[in-house]
Amino acid sequence: MAESWVNSAQRIGVDLHLELSGAGSRRAVLGRALRDAVRDGRLAPGTRLPAYRSLAADLGLARNTVAEAYAELVAEGWLTARQGSGTRVAQRAEPVVRGREPRPGLRQTSTRPTSDAAPRHDPRHDLRQGRPDAASFPRAAWLSAARRALNAAPHEAFGPGDPQGRIELRRALADYLARARGVRTTPERIVVCSGVAHALRLLFAGGVLRGPLAVEAYGLPFHRSILAAAAIRTVPLEVDDHGARVPEAASVRNVLLTPAHQFPTGAALHPERRAAVVDRARARDGLVVEDDYDGDFRYDREPVGALQGLDPERVVQLGSVSKSLTPALRLGWMVLPEHLVDVVLAAKGEREAWASALDQLTLADFIDSGHYDRHVRRMRQHYRGRRDRLVAALAAHVPHVVPTGIAAGLHAVLRLPPGSERRTLEAAARQGLALDGLAAFRHPDAAPTAADGLVVGYAAAPDHAYGAALEALCRALPPG
Repeated sequence: MAESWVNSAQRIGVDLHLELSGAGSRRAVLGRALRDAVRDGRLAPGTRLPAYRSLAADLGLARNTVAEAYAELVAEGWLTARQGSGTRVAQRAEPVVRGREPRPGLRQTSTRPTSDAAPRHDPRHDLRQGRPDAASFPRAAWLSAARRALNAAPHEAFGPGDPQGRIELRRALADYLARARGVRTTPERIVVCSGVAHALRLLFAGGVLRGPLAVEAYGLPFHRSILAAAAIRTVPLEVDDHGARVPEAASVRNVLLTPAHQFPTGAALHPERRAAVVDRARARDGLVVEDDYDGDFRYDREPVGALQGLDPERVVQLGSVSKSLTPALRLGWMVLPEHLVDVVLAAKGEREAWASALDQLTLADFIDSGHYDRHVRRMRQHYRGRRDRLVAALAAHVPHVVPTGIAAGLHAVLRLPPGSERRTLEAAARQGLALDGLAAFRHPDAAPTAADGLVVGYAAAPDHAYGAALEALCRALPPG
């Protein structure tokens, strides 16, 4: 028998491709095809199968043949059959797709640090950095904003897009960034993109800025991978409790910093260094690229303003909603010096893969209606509570380990005794706990350091599992 399509959409809403081939009776061939469909994941657990009569009609088989095949698979545990519920795929372990590895839901990617000590399977507890609380996304408010935005959208919004981004969003961002982050700009100097990674590719892979580039000795690996792909040589800057040390090398004109909350060490760039790095850019005709990745989230005081406010012509401010809302939206922005706007738009191109215009309109409404401010305030309290629970757990169980850096963002750094980082990661893995080690974020050319530590992401763990994750963390930490 040849391959066949089961088209039962009108009856149960599914289409199914079955390979009815090979030796054996029709019942055996059908049973084998159904087993393969479950193994391959084409029939997911809980999927309702067509009734005997429907499937028999679609495949040109006798009804009894289908009934017997179903009964055999029910007896083997592949399917379940209940009165009134029909025949369904049993709730089995996740299928393995032939020719591929099992799908590891939490496997690291090339843009995330990895560790030999990381759990090979889904961990019981996950305190890796980099993600907001997905359960806190404001679905109802976002849906309301989307409806309003769609109803108010002009007809041209559904045509070819503007590479610079929807004017509605650029206006909303200009107002919000001025009010909340101290950014000095106009809508004409904002370019909407799909996130900070996209912005860096436009600036460096697009040829807008050239190397060498000074970067923080500890930083985001995806920054370095993007710059390396663009053949940009990076020069590491020492980082201490006051942020990055202002570079003195005359050969390096441009600098990439995370000044509001240095990633990952957690320091805020000292006011004297903020002024010095801008003065240096002016003196050397250079630029400062500011990744304001979680500038909205400071808990011990009001957030420090963006560096861009000191000199809009010498600082490129990059931001996104990845931490404040969700990385799933793929929405970000670049606040540019006036002379770079046209250059960046030329690099972006007329048919570049822009962020969705409908999402842009929705975000504009979400900001203008005040929902964004309310959400950020709510999440600020939520993440502050998460950090306080982390600090309290450490104080109660391992008081010799304390978080460093300012009280801000979605992660904290725990300093460890020299030489203990790898052993601690291994101990965490035995507890079923996924963590990032500080060494994974160090620039490969940075001066050797004895700094060992953990980067603990406290934002994304579900509320019901957070306490157990903290207990596992405390058990994994070295004794005092």
